[in-house]
Amino acid sequence: MNKGLYALAIGTFALGIAEFGMMGVLGEVASGVGVSITEAGHLISAYSLGVAVGAPMLIVLRRMPLKRLMLLLSAVIFVGNLGVALSPGYVTLLCARFVSGLPHGAFFGAGAIVCARLAEKGHGAQAVAVLVGGMTIANLFGVPSATFVCNLFGWRVAFGIVAMVGLLSLVCIRVWLPYLAPLPDSGIKGQFRFLRNAAPWLIYGGVFFGQASVYCWFSYIEPIMTRVTGFSTPSMSWVMVIAGAGMVVGNMLSGKLADRYKASVVTGCISAALVFVMAAVYLCVSMKVPSLILMFVATAGLFGIGGPLQYIIVRFAKGGEMLGGAGIQIAFNVSNAMSAALGGLAIQHGFGLASPALVGIPFAAVGAVMLFALSKRE
Repeated sequence: MNKGLYALAIGTFALGIAEFGMMGVLGEVASGVGVSITEAGHLISAYSLGVAVGAPMLIVLRRMPLKRLMLLLSAVIFVGNLGVALSPGYVTLLCARFVSGLPHGAFFGAGAIVCARLAEKGHGAQAVAVLVGGMTIANLFGVPSATFVCNLFGWRVAFGIVAMVGLLSLVCIRVWLPYLAPLPDSGIKGQFRFLRNAAPWLIYGGVFFGQASVYCWFSYIEPIMTRVTGFSTPSMSWVMVIAGAGMVVGNMLSGKLADRYKASVVTGCISAALVFVMAAVYLCVSMKVPSLILMFVATAGLFGIGGPLQYIIVRFAKGGEMLGGAGIQIAFNVSNAMSAALGGLAIQHGFGLASPALVGIPFAAVGAVMLFALSKRE
């Protein structure tokens, strides 16, 4: 495996902790800046908004050599998370979270192109799985470690460490990633031409609705597990390890299956299964062992959808490959923002902390329909 892929994985590792780490320490952050859990949930949405705004920057940066582009994005990861660690209050923290989200979609969009160029023939989906794997490893080890560090030293120290990981990514990309020429320039209009076809929209819809089905609930995993299921705050470190393990397994397994079968069928089956998984999550929320098992399955589904679709979008986005890849992350994170907000509304209107799991059920069903429709075009 090319070392350059691992350099990119370090960057997505930092992005994974930055995005998901907030979910594991949401209660501590809320107390630290003097806001409610619902208001703290906007910090998740601010990051996702940054992703949605930052990804289209690839249109402006499309002529930049890919290595230089990845170095620039790694630098923003460092600066954004350092800003989170040093934010004096809630408003500045919201702004810093927005900045830290800016490189996320662009990093995955450009990174998918780098993976396609570095991958051995017939192993494209698995190469992208290495890129996405940095984020899943972040959830297996990074997020629980951030939760542990938060419990010992505070959440600011945890995000300061994320900033250092971003800096490490910059150094490794500089050393390990070979020079890669920019993609042929199809012009600004040419970047959007692929959107005339239905297939990219089905892919984005599959990502949006499939991810939302889990994120409605997972955005509030810390208060649900501590206040409803009955886990202590210190035990959330190993609870998040189980969630991260599900993400790693889901990403690796779906990557291998997508190289063997149609990615749309694989992801469509996962989204359909999430209909039943999220219903079971709600029904078993008061039972510790079933809740842990279902969390593992749900997070496996969460990352089983994204990786294969991140790879096949390149095939359907001729002339706008980087923008197409970044669009996956826009869909992913707009879904995250919307689902976190909808989950918060369900809680706010008195349906209970576990109610976001029910909100996710129709999203999983719609995602499955769109992905099975895509299979006729793949």
